[in-house]
Amino acid sequence: MIGRTAIFASAFCFYLSTLVIRWSQGKVAIDPAFFVFFRFLLGFLVVSAVMVIGRQPLKPVKYHLLIGRTLSNCVAVFCFFTAVTRTSLAEANILNMTYPLFIALFSWFLLKKQRDVVAIVIVAVAFAGVWLVLAPGRVGWNPQNLWGLCSGMSASAAIIYLNVSRQYHDTNTILFFMFGLGSLLILGVFHRHIYLPDAIELYYLSLCAAFGIGGQYLLTLGFRYVTAVEGAIISSTRILLAAILGPILALEPALSVYGWIGAFLIFAANVYLAVRKTVT
Repeated sequence: MIGRTAIFASAFCFYLSTLVIRWSQGKVAIDPAFFVFFRFLLGFLVVSAVMVIGRQPLKPVKYHLLIGRTLSNCVAVFCFFTAVTRTSLAEANILNMTYPLFIALFSWFLLKKQRDVVAIVIVAVAFAGVWLVLAPGRVGWNPQNLWGLCSGMSASAAIIYLNVSRQYHDTNTILFFMFGLGSLLILGVFHRHIYLPDAIELYYLSLCAAFGIGGQYLLTLGFRYVTAVEGAIISSTRILLAAILGPILALEPALSVYGWIGAFLIFAANVYLAVRKTVT
């Protein structure tokens, strides 16, 4: 019960971190890169404090895995936050949660011994759902949704790096490098958008970062008590949370019938892929 509750709470926290970005619009003008930088910087301080208090030393073994995780995660979070500012919360969160589909797709091309025809068929059906979310009942589509798709694609690479890195590194070592190197990378690339915030800006930056870091730790805690399948399924509920809560908390238009069908297809595909991975 503890594990399931923690993972569901992590999904809710991740959603709330994007909701804060939406709430900030119209009140302050904060670039998505600043939200990413502040989240990484605060995360670095929290992880560092945890390691100092627990007297846990860094134990890096495979630096290329830690760097790969950092780079892919930076791209994923930046694209995700940009999608939140340029599309709806529902679209951004749903498209971000397409990363299991991209993992299955990349595995087909990169891991010949693990090719799964049925999984690819499921992925194809799920991408039909993606189209229903992107262009429900329309001939055209919003090109800004490419940010959401890019976040899902890069998040899949980040998850692959994480899975491999966990074979050699503990959680805090991975988070230390991800947050530390990530904040330096974002600062170096987007330094023009990062400055000393005023009180209102600091409020939104801190709230967004706190929810994001809280979600990360709740996710880590939850996976101690549940199987990978349960964790993947419960994490995917963010798709449904975004679709349901968008009109209520963000005052956005509700998903159309086509959008709901698309969201359900993506959710069902994520669940199926998680179950099938364990069965096979």
